[in-house]
Amino acid sequence: ATRRAAGGGGKGFSASQAGSKKSSISAMQAQGKAFAKVMRKDGVCYVPDVLTPEQADALREWITGFRGQAEQDVSGGVPLTYRFADVLLRQNRADLKMPIGQPLVMDALTSILSQDKGVLGHMATELLGGDPELYELSCLISDPGSQRQIVHADTPYGGQGGLDGDSPVIFTFFIALQDVKEDMGATVWLPGTHTRKAHDIFAGKEKDELLRTAPIRLGMLPKGCMGAFDSRLLHCGGANRSGDSRAIFYLSFKNAKVANAGNPGSISPELVGALRLSTLQKELGVREEVGNSDALDKIVAQMR
Repeated sequence: ATRRAAGGGGKGFSASQAGSKKSSISAMQAQGKAFAKVMRKDGVCYVPDVLTPEQADALREWITGFRGQAEQDVSGGVPLTYRFADVLLRQNRADLKMPIGQPLVMDALTSILSQDKGVLGHMATELLGGDPELYELSCLISDPGSQRQIVHADTPYGGQGGLDGDSPVIFTFFIALQDVKEDMGATVWLPGTHTRKAHDIFAGKEKDELLRTAPIRLGMLPKGCMGAFDSRLLHCGGANRSGDSRAIFYLSFKNAKVANAGNPGSISPELVGALRLSTLQKELGVREEVGNSDALDKIVAQMR
């Protein structure tokens, strides 16, 4: 993450800093609105360079080691749900829940969510309104040999039981930790299928025709770049026919007005319902400024 300069030199310097930051926030807000417009129409969009290649490399290397540790933890008695989430076609796939207190995870979140350097928070606010809830924080890993998933939506239209009508439920943000090539099992999204009409067709007799004729968007993301999508959008993970694992660091935010999304989030149990977007942004900013956040440290201390 880009760091603000330490120290200062009187009121003029401080005013200049404040003005520059305000200008940067305005620029990020404008980008967030532009990306949100694409998301509303297509249900998916591409956002470049949300992490630097160096950040992506360091995070991927750490996650590779943490996965082994997490498997040992589960073998040693830690409940599976504290380390891994369910994922369709689990063989050669893992959905590894991220510990928010890990410095590389914190640094990545700071880069992604900082109001003056990141666009994701502005997108979430624009799309969901109010103060969205951090619903997922995890890493999807697809190993060589993993099979193609069936086409699915992560949440039903309108949430559990359709009680929330046309309100958006969750927006998910996939960030590639390496260049994603087609044979690595790149995610396949079907743009425009996040609508009630598409869900009704998918549940009916014309499902096969929809799958034959719908356009596709292939998630061949460069390292550090993001594919953002509506949780109601039809999509699937592809088969990994390469010799390399595909790691996707991701987070999602839930509409605070939706009581039940219809699908449990991939997130550490201690983080369920614990953080709203504004609080997370504030505390990450505190950590960046002074080196730690008491509020986040308190949450981290409770984690297994």
